[in-house]
Amino acid sequence: MATYLVGDIQGCYRELCALLAHVGFSEKEDELWLAGDLVARGPDSLSTLRLVKSLGKAATTVLGNHDLHLLAIAEGIGKAKPKDGIDPILQATDRDALLDWLRHQPLLAEHPHHPIVMAHAGIPPQWPLEDARLCARDVEALLQSEQYPWLLKEMYGNKPDQWHPELTGLDRMRFTINALTRMRFLHPDGRLDMHCKLPPGEPGTEHLTPWFQYPRPAPLGKTVIFGHWASLMGVEETGFIGLDTGCVWGNQLTMLRWEDQQRFEQDRIIPIKVSK
Repeated sequence: MATYLVGDIQGCYRELCALLAHVGFSEKEDELWLAGDLVARGPDSLSTLRLVKSLGKAATTVLGNHDLHLLAIAEGIGKAKPKDGIDPILQATDRDALLDWLRHQPLLAEHPHHPIVMAHAGIPPQWPLEDARLCARDVEALLQSEQYPWLLKEMYGNKPDQWHPELTGLDRMRFTINALTRMRFLHPDGRLDMHCKLPPGEPGTEHLTPWFQYPRPAPLGKTVIFGHWASLMGVEETGFIGLDTGCVWGNQLTMLRWEDQQRFEQDRIIPIKVSK
């Protein structure tokens, strides 16, 4: 039995299938853990959703910001952009089943046997693992309730950008969603920077710190697996592994086999347009 971890798919269905075939993935024996953002921007988000859903308990996925945005669009909150490529999902005969399945996925997932915790963007340094669990479970419970359209409408916004234990209600939930699905850099005072998407060290990032390098009062005790930050092109530091290598932007889809730490990559499959 093997545990495979993969970064953002974003509709790159053929690349995911090619990687699964390459490693000989067996849904009866192996596990597939996906770091969120199954949909948007790529060529086949619909098939991606159908595939991951069909794997049942063999697949564990966390919600990413694009996944949440898809749910909001489906509820009439905001409009999809043509580049999102999600119209086939919204027009599919099984759309309701797919979207209901999607909103019942977690924001934070922990492996029952390996020291792995997964969140799409990561875990802010102000949180011990217990706080991350509690905050994620609160949001998940509301998302899976009859009140989920309200949460999807109110989740947008960059404030509050600073964690305080006394945060309650919508402020606490919005911070949780932003931290777990959108976070990249932190300001010196620990505030989330919700704008910069550059890799560390580029001009404009001089006063920002990647969340996984920001001082943490105590180690989490598990390795954080995350995606979301394509410009990192994958990163591995003690206690943190980033797997988003920008497949949807013409790069590679990256998969890690946990047991032996072997990495596998699949180049983006871009169809050649033939002029008539």
